[in-house]
Amino acid sequence: MIVRSLMPSKRFPGRFETLQSLCAFVRRGAEAAGLSDREAYAVELAVDEACTNIIEHGYGGESRGEIQATWEVRGSELVIELKDWGKPFDPTKVPAPDFQVPLEELPMRGAGLVMIRGAMDEVQYQTTPEGANLLRLIKRIPCGPPGGGGVERA
Repeated sequence: MIVRSLMPSKRFPGRFETLQSLCAFVRRGAEAAGLSDREAYAVELAVDEACTNIIEHGYGGESRGEIQATWEVRGSELVIELKDWGKPFDPTKVPAPDFQVPLEELPMRGAGLVMIRGAMDEVQYQTTPEGANLLRLIKRIPCGPPGGGGVERA
């Protein structure tokens, strides 16, 4: 059985206090996909970090723009899209920090991107024709027995 749902979309003010509501919105997608609590939490963490980066780096602070969050279950994947109209930034071009260096030499930036990449199966970025930033986060839905946190397929 292939699972597919409509693509709910909602705009949130670019404020840290709205991240909890934004993550709850995305969690509904994780639940619709049949992800386990652990997998859903990892998705929420990735979305929270991505949105924090949008607010801090894309907009340069709070209340300077919106974040449009969208999710869809596409076959065996949960696809989350985060759209903003801030400064363009392609996180897929940022190399992972070298965690083999002493802690005091570790750069302060980039560790959150490692967490996002680790939580999600794919991270894609594009600039839309109207000039918005579109970050697509993809989580594959594991197959499993009914009630085991996955989605059963025939």
